[in-house]
Amino acid sequence: MRDVVIGQLPFEPQYRETFRKLAPDFDFYFTEDGPVPDEAWENAVVILGGPSAAELAKCKKLRWLQLGSAGADFYCRPGILPESVMLTNATGSYGHAISEYMVGATLMVMKRLHLYRDNQMSGAWLDRGNVKSVTSSKVLVVGMGDIGGEYAKRMHALGASVTGITRTPREKNGYADKMALLDDLDGLLPEYDVVAMALPNTVETVGLMDARRLSLMKEGAVLINVGRGSAIDTEALCDALESGHLMGAVLDVTAPEPLPADHRLWHIPGAVITPHISGGYHMRETYENIMAIFTENLEKFVRGEEPGHQVDRSTGYMKK
Repeated sequence: MRDVVIGQLPFEPQYRETFRKLAPDFDFYFTEDGPVPDEAWENAVVILGGPSAAELAKCKKLRWLQLGSAGADFYCRPGILPESVMLTNATGSYGHAISEYMVGATLMVMKRLHLYRDNQMSGAWLDRGNVKSVTSSKVLVVGMGDIGGEYAKRMHALGASVTGITRTPREKNGYADKMALLDDLDGLLPEYDVVAMALPNTVETVGLMDARRLSLMKEGAVLINVGRGSAIDTEALCDALESGHLMGAVLDVTAPEPLPADHRLWHIPGAVITPHISGGYHMRETYENIMAIFTENLEKFVRGEEPGHQVDRSTGYMKK
C-alpha cells in the first residue's frame, strides 16, 4: 500500500479533489465514507482531523497530524502523540463565529432576554427587572488569541472599555484599552462587568475560576466561557449564581462535558448553556477557513516545507 492521508472531517467533493491533486502520490481515506481499514491506519503519514488514542496507536508511519480544532491539549499529553510527529492546529478559523456568539450572549444576559424567553415558554407576562448597558461597561477578556481578540474588537466597537489578559506581555492595541497578565487577574476581577474566557486546557488554566476568584468578581457581573470547561469550578459557579452574586453565566463548555441531565446548573435561571457549538461548522466561513489551512499546509508538506500553525506542546498554544 502507498502512503496514506486520512481525513476525519466532512470533506466536500471540491476539497477532496484539491487534496488529491496536491498529493497525487498518496492514497486518501475519508472516515465519513465508512470505517478506515487497519492497513490504512498503519500506512497513514498524514491525518487531517482529530484521531483518538486508539487510532493513533495503529499508526506506524505517521509524520504529521493537522487538527481541525484550535485546541490541541489532548495531543500534548505525554504518550498520546509521538514527539516525532508534527502537530498543527486550526487557530484563526473560529474567531469570527465564536466572538459573534459571545457578543450575542453578552447582550442576551445583560438585557435579560434569556429570562424573557423563559417567560414566553411558560406563558408569563412578567417584568424581569433592571437591565445593563454594554456601552460604558468594563469587559475583561481572559485569553487574547484569535477568539478573545475578535470578541474584544466587537465589544470595543459597541462602546465597552476592554482589558485583555495574556500569558506573556503584549502591547495594547486599538481595541484593548489595557493589557495585563494572568498574574494580575485577582486584582482586576472586582472591577469588571463582564469576564469572558477563551482559554485552552493547560496546567495554568485548570480550575482558574474557583470559588475564591468567583467571589472576587463584581456583584452582578456576567461570566462567559468558550474555551474549556475545566477553567471553571462548576459547583462553585452554581453557588455564585444561586446566591445572586453573579447576574449570569454563559457556558458553551462545561465540566463535566456533556453536562449530566440531572446537574443543577441546567435549572439555574441565570445560566445560559449551549452544547459546545459556538465554533464547529455551523457557520460556512469557519469551515472554509479550516479547509484553507488544510490546503495550504498539505501543499507545504508535499513540497517538503514545514506546515504553518505548529503547536508548542509545552504550552498547548500555536508557536509564534
